[in-house]
Amino acid sequence: MTKKKILVVEDETLVAMDIKNSLKLLGYMVPAVAVSGEEAVIKAEEIQPDLILMDIRLKGEIDGVTAARLIRTKWNIPVVYLTAYSDDITLERAKITQPFGYLLKPFEEEELRVTIEIALSRFQAETKIRQALVIEQELREQKSSFVSIVSHECRTPLSKVLLATELLERYSKDLVKDKHRKYFEQIKGSIQDMRQLLDEILFIEKAEGNKLNFNPTPINLVELCSDLIEQMQLATEGSHRIILTSQGNIPDAYMDTQLLRYIFNNLLSNGIKYSPEGGTVKFQLTVEGNWAIFQIKDSGIGIPEQELSQLFEPFQRASNVGDIPGTGLGLSIVKKSVEQHRGQILVDSQVGVGTVFTVRLPLSSQDWE
Repeated sequence: MTKKKILVVEDETLVAMDIKNSLKLLGYMVPAVAVSGEEAVIKAEEIQPDLILMDIRLKGEIDGVTAARLIRTKWNIPVVYLTAYSDDITLERAKITQPFGYLLKPFEEEELRVTIEIALSRFQAETKIRQALVIEQELREQKSSFVSIVSHECRTPLSKVLLATELLERYSKDLVKDKHRKYFEQIKGSIQDMRQLLDEILFIEKAEGNKLNFNPTPINLVELCSDLIEQMQLATEGSHRIILTSQGNIPDAYMDTQLLRYIFNNLLSNGIKYSPEGGTVKFQLTVEGNWAIFQIKDSGIGIPEQELSQLFEPFQRASNVGDIPGTGLGLSIVKKSVEQHRGQILVDSQVGVGTVFTVRLPLSSQDWE
């Protein structure tokens, strides 16, 4: 077990040495002894101790109370005050710094040990509570964001369905066959959008609960990628070029076809969605050892560097997407699908230049070990 580091702040040399020796006998580390408030602040930053024993009355520009306030504010290190006597005003100032205990000099070793252990336990408990509150707040914000996004994403297709239905209801007899077909296609497309949103939400829920089905089968990767590109080109009516290149001999793999389709449909779709019309999306497949490496590169709007670390979190979208539609669930599902294969996904992006996603997947489940 790692010994706890205690910083002693005491301007009386003999008292300081006595406390230091007692702490060592009790099993604590004493990396330094400070003799002034100024030195205490410097040592606290350098050492980052687990706890500070701080004499209230110190010689110098700042006393123990001021030093404790600075240290607590900057580094949130718990402080136990040492004092032989203090006036009421000083004690009131000390209370404001929220100390983790007081020790009246002189004190016994057992009293010292008990006070330190209580202070450390209390600090640990308070830290856990603060962390739990932060997590709770994040969950609350995610829930609020989820409701807002789902509401928005459902409202748009529902409005289209409603409008198309009303037009058919009012003017059905007067509409030519092409108009009938157009409105029915709008209804069908809107329903498909809502179904996709619900499927994505259910996928995330299953993934979070470790309930995803994983069904690997033998698969020809080149054929799969070619098929995906052909389907994507048809769906986008050739608005963008997608170029597939494969290097070297690509052996058959043992992967989940459905998850692979989701991974690359999503990445290719994003490459098209966030690139200018007529742009090119490059899809490269290589093999290194027992790993299949897929790289999808676009020349789109790019992603701000400071946002890359949050990119795969549910409901996260880059701040520069503007009014381009999306739920922020796609990349989260991509990452979870990659993880099901025990693979890796990396992203490199530059605003105004484009984005490169690299997916590394083991060729077979036998390579997982």
